[in-house]
Amino acid sequence: MTNTPDAGAERSPEIDERPFLEANSTAKSRYGRFNLAIVGGTGVGKSSLVNTVFGRDLAKVGKGLPVTRGADYFYDDSLGIWDLEGFEIGSTVTPAESLRTNLETIAQRPASEQISVVWYCVLSNSDRLTPPDIAMIRELDAAGLPVILVLTKVDWSKNPVTGKRSVPRDVDEFMSWLENPVDADGNPIHLPIQRVIPTSARDKHGKGTGHGLGELVAETLALSPEDEKDAFRIAQRLNLPWKREMARPVVATASAAAAAAAAVPIPVADAVALAPIQMTMMGRIAAIYDLDLTVMMSASALAQLGAQISGQALARSFLKLIPGAGSAIGASVAFALTAAMGEGWIRLCEGVHTGKIDANKITETWGAYAPSFTDVIRKMVGQRLKGK
Repeated sequence: MTNTPDAGAERSPEIDERPFLEANSTAKSRYGRFNLAIVGGTGVGKSSLVNTVFGRDLAKVGKGLPVTRGADYFYDDSLGIWDLEGFEIGSTVTPAESLRTNLETIAQRPASEQISVVWYCVLSNSDRLTPPDIAMIRELDAAGLPVILVLTKVDWSKNPVTGKRSVPRDVDEFMSWLENPVDADGNPIHLPIQRVIPTSARDKHGKGTGHGLGELVAETLALSPEDEKDAFRIAQRLNLPWKREMARPVVATASAAAAAAAAVPIPVADAVALAPIQMTMMGRIAAIYDLDLTVMMSASALAQLGAQISGQALARSFLKLIPGAGSAIGASVAFALTAAMGEGWIRLCEGVHTGKIDANKITETWGAYAPSFTDVIRKMVGQRLKGK
């Protein structure tokens, strides 16, 4: 005699991870890669800047590609770094000539490797730019590249009353000269830079995230080509609100799709039909937070996570508590479940992105970020009010 499953028993959801993987891959291709060029001599602090702003070591961004003498390219999915050497003693050609040759070489590279913005790094305790520095900046400008002059390793001071930070007097004088540069005879010097930004990647004790970096990130975004701004928002790791602004429309789109799918109410046992919509949403948001969960997690773990947070799993928990919902998921419930789930997924991705959550423990951690009954009801009420 064979055992027949109880007709009323709830089926265990079978979640296909492919919608996540496909959406994640498509999103990465759509957003593309942001390419930054950093120019500066040895010891100026280029690696510290990259590590602090992008969360990657300059030499460990991903794959390394020594393109030509004086120009190395490091890249991963969202970020490309052109490391262009500054003025170095002993070169047989002038720095400007070397840079011009390198820029011509870079111009022949694929579109995905073309420079968007340049950080020209100079130690903050310098009194003036050297003639080679000025010549190189002019070469960058002639190539049509926007240049931010970044003063590095600034020793900031903090006003004990206002809490406002300021640069030392010699740095302030250097910045004033950079804004209106003149030679020893008082003649104006053509210096085509967009901004001068003082920075430190760490505080004077070697801790923290330093200062001036928020302004550097904001200016870099402003100077980036329109079609590469999202790539920069994804690559950088200092401004989380930018990522949230990108992720929330993804949640809204998925929520609307879930509502459309449940226009004819879906029995709870069949609510797994919402999972592809929600897994697609998860994949797109993971790309925005620059998380390669396909490397961090196995396919089975990804599917397990999908089963934990799918509409079916949430519906089993909440449906009996929602007044008038009955035993089926309607459009408003599907919308609210997906919207609340999306907000929880954003918070979880932020935790992994900032290193507060171990990526290997996402499945165990999700419970702390899963939407509550109150979250779902709030989404339902908000949607109804919006529809009036």
